[in-house]
Amino acid sequence: MKSFRRLVHPYLIWAAALIVLPMLIIVFYAFSEQGNVVIPVRLTLNNFVRFFSDPIFIEVLGRSLKLALITTIICILLGYPAAYFIARMKPDSQSVMVLMVTLPQLINMLVRTYAWRGILLNIDISPEIKVYIGMVYNFLPYMILQIYTSLSKMDPSLVPAANDLGCDDRMAFLKVTLPLSIPGVISGITLVFLPAVSSFFIPKLLGGGSYVLVGNLIENYFVTTGDWNFGSAISLIMALVILVSMYFTRKFDYDKEAV
Repeated sequence: MKSFRRLVHPYLIWAAALIVLPMLIIVFYAFSEQGNVVIPVRLTLNNFVRFFSDPIFIEVLGRSLKLALITTIICILLGYPAAYFIARMKPDSQSVMVLMVTLPQLINMLVRTYAWRGILLNIDISPEIKVYIGMVYNFLPYMILQIYTSLSKMDPSLVPAANDLGCDDRMAFLKVTLPLSIPGVISGITLVFLPAVSSFFIPKLLGGGSYVLVGNLIENYFVTTGDWNFGSAISLIMALVILVSMYFTRKFDYDKEAV
């Protein structure tokens, strides 16, 4: 067993180099600012004070959370019926439908977004609607696949058993199918909400620069203005938002399992 444990060492090194070290650098930049000749770097909270004291940044953060939340809700409303329909098909047909859902994912997300940019270019709708279309299109397959996985693991005899006990189809769905599919819904929410709240190139390409989100702010301060300290502070704030979101979604999932 000890010999197999050594196989973990390369992955630990990889995680430390590509995950832990960059996060430590972001934390260092977030809590520091350029000093003077005597003290090149000074520790400070000014970057966070700057973010939370400016109503524009708060508005952008709220817009990002709103976009991610609405995108997630739309993906649930569209993804659950699609996953339910696929799960009720014959096994061979299910494989074909799952392939059809995953096939667009083989194309790079940036390429798919550029394709939607060409489609929506001459359509007279608001930039916000265009961003929602791009978000839902790119993240919907994750919701469908997670819910389908939960539904496909269900014992097919449970619904007929519920019917034998007096439940009609609607009650059988609400009492049996829906509760058993909640873990898939929670996983789908995690895979849709978290990347949606920090996305930057979909709003940039489809919103035409007029629909700014937190991801766009981070890109701007790192790439354009070169203010890595403030950009790192925004990144750290978003990381905390994502961790809190993961905590609540997982807690809800654990509560459901306990019941």
